[in-house]
Amino acid sequence: MAMADKSDKGPKLPPAAKSTERRERGGWLSKIAPGISNFVGSKRETPENLWVKDPDTGDMIYRSDLEAALWVTPSGRHMRIGPKARMKFTFDDGKFESLPTPDVVEDPLHFSDGKPYKDRLKAARTATGERDVMAIGYGKVQGVDCIVLVQDFAFMGGSLGMAAGEGFIAAAKAAVARNVPMVVFTAAGGARMQEGALSLMQMARTTLAIQELKRAQLPYLVVLTDPTTGGVTASYAMLGDIHLAEPGALICFAGPRVIESTIREKLPEGFQRAEFLVEKGMVDRVVPRSELPEVLGALMSMLMSGKRKAA
Repeated sequence: MAMADKSDKGPKLPPAAKSTERRERGGWLSKIAPGISNFVGSKRETPENLWVKDPDTGDMIYRSDLEAALWVTPSGRHMRIGPKARMKFTFDDGKFESLPTPDVVEDPLHFSDGKPYKDRLKAARTATGERDVMAIGYGKVQGVDCIVLVQDFAFMGGSLGMAAGEGFIAAAKAAVARNVPMVVFTAAGGARMQEGALSLMQMARTTLAIQELKRAQLPYLVVLTDPTTGGVTASYAMLGDIHLAEPGALICFAGPRVIESTIREKLPEGFQRAEFLVEKGMVDRVVPRSELPEVLGALMSMLMSGKRKAA
């Protein structure tokens, strides 16, 4: 009983009163606690893509600095860019007229490789904001009117399908109608397997479109970017009047890993890269991204001079 009496000394406080009592004992800390809580608890709105990792060195690069450098890293890597950035860098003052690409029948074979082709198209359009792989622009490059066609590798690996073929033909027709040169920036992993033989037919169709440019005596310039492979290399990427390439671009039909596994031999250092192909005569010149507008403008002006004199 004595123990029970000793433990019951003093009035019992409800839980809320005890909590209040503890807060009151905080003293000066209790006065600034709300401010600290708000400071720590508030969410700072920081963009998720504020930094970009250099694929060569692993260094983190501030995104705005990389954009100012035309997406060329300090180590010299020319990173892949989409049509909007490419057009902005290429045309004078970033001003150009965007031309529409023709609509085509989607999923003509009702193809599925574990995921329906229509679902893959929908996912690619959501991710890139583009309708398909090709984007067409008309404007001036170093004061020279021209058509620029850009192939977007981010859209299903830049694969050559019916939409890409129609986009190329539309660009060539626009160049002929306006009597201006055509420049194409290639970037592709090959033909679009979901369209089967229909995708392979675009190799012949784009070749015929190039012949229309030649008949009109209009320059056709190709800028090979990383990577340009497969059926694109086997067709319009290698039919230009002049072939330029960005530094380090992979340019081939079959990739180096496929070749090594086939011939069971180690390939030379830099095999199928732009610099290697310049030495072998497959590419005319490797041009850094920052110099491309100036070089393209000079070449188009020179190639068009004969046509102007004849006119």
